[in-house]
Amino acid sequence: MTRVEEPTPPVDADAQEGALADAARAEADPGDAGAHADTLGAYLRVWWTRVRSGDSGVLPVIAGLILISLIFQSLNSKFLSSGNLVNLLVQGAAYMLLAMGEVFVLLLGEIDLSIGYVGGIGAIVTAELVKQSTGWPWWAAILIALITCAAIGALQGTIITRLGLPSFVVTLGGLLGWQGVMLLILGTGGTVPIDNHIVVDITSGNLTPLASWIVMVVIVAIVGARMWRNESRRRASGLVAPPAVATLLKIALIAAAGIAVVLVCNTNRGRLIAIRGVPWVVLVVLGVLAAWTFLLNRTRFGRYLYAIGGNAEAARRAGIPLARMRTAGFALGSLTAGIGGIVYASRINSVSTSLDGGTLVLYAVAAAVIGGTSLFGGRGKAIHAVLGGLVIAAIDNGMGLQGYSAAADKVVTALVLLVAVAIDSIARRNAAR
Repeated sequence: MTRVEEPTPPVDADAQEGALADAARAEADPGDAGAHADTLGAYLRVWWTRVRSGDSGVLPVIAGLILISLIFQSLNSKFLSSGNLVNLLVQGAAYMLLAMGEVFVLLLGEIDLSIGYVGGIGAIVTAELVKQSTGWPWWAAILIALITCAAIGALQGTIITRLGLPSFVVTLGGLLGWQGVMLLILGTGGTVPIDNHIVVDITSGNLTPLASWIVMVVIVAIVGARMWRNESRRRASGLVAPPAVATLLKIALIAAAGIAVVLVCNTNRGRLIAIRGVPWVVLVVLGVLAAWTFLLNRTRFGRYLYAIGGNAEAARRAGIPLARMRTAGFALGSLTAGIGGIVYASRINSVSTSLDGGTLVLYAVAAAVIGGTSLFGGRGKAIHAVLGGLVIAAIDNGMGLQGYSAAADKVVTALVLLVAVAIDSIARRNAAR
């Protein structure tokens, strides 16, 4: 969260910024750096060496998710039922989206404490515009809501970068200020119901079982084709890349995960009427995940974010426009929070003053960190937010099934967060040796 003045352009800025961004990307995705192996056995040995040295990737969060699932399943046989698993996905969608917004800011080595109530503002704008007395089409209401949220993020980012104020202080002010704006719009104890069926169906609607299979096949085919093409090009160019069999194995694992999700979602989970199919909100989360993964991994903007978070002073000397990039990072974080807020409101069919933006932002930060995003900047991915959000939702859901209090829920979540931060700190220490 250090403040750095605007850069003095170096003599060879393009070359320096490219080298710096590539180095930052390699640091943020060490999997590529250690993946050079000709056979699957050699690849696995390299992978295990990286894990032992502290570069465990998403392994801890996946192991933690499996452990949490086994514990709650042993306590309550309904935890891994199809109905509860789908409910868990819907329940965790808002956490995942808010956490993906927080990842943009954490990558910069900053933090955004206002993201929960900014999401609430997005939900209020949408609810106000789609209600019958206003009559806006749903797509226009959502568009205006997201523009509003992005503008809020840009405003806070501008204050942070241009005035040199700590992001903690500015966004803490945002947390209080945007909560106040919500209260002003809603009034004390006020509620704005959402009666637009499209907005409600974001979390309540489902694809048909056949459409679920078709969408899954298309997604796996696109992801698999891109992965195969990219890693084949790297192998053909003599760059570090996993062997072909490892690439096929990763594609097979993605396909297996997709089949498992569709099988669970297509199982009837209704009591009076049949309810089957993948919820729409799952596609929303996957769409945002794909967009932000592409932005962070395949664009100059994404490489700049990693470079700034990894070493802001070096990025400044390389000619990267720190203020502009940081402001854009805050704007994208708030825009994603707006999507999360709309999903949250869709699940409860309304927006009210009971929206706890303080808890939502804590869950968002916790989900990003539990998933593997570093609090120290320069390391993190959108998928980390999704995995971390699943962990948070699993704890919330499992504790609810057991009838534990909200206090116990928060204590368990805090312990999981502490373990995640400890793993991150140990990994960084081992990597520095």
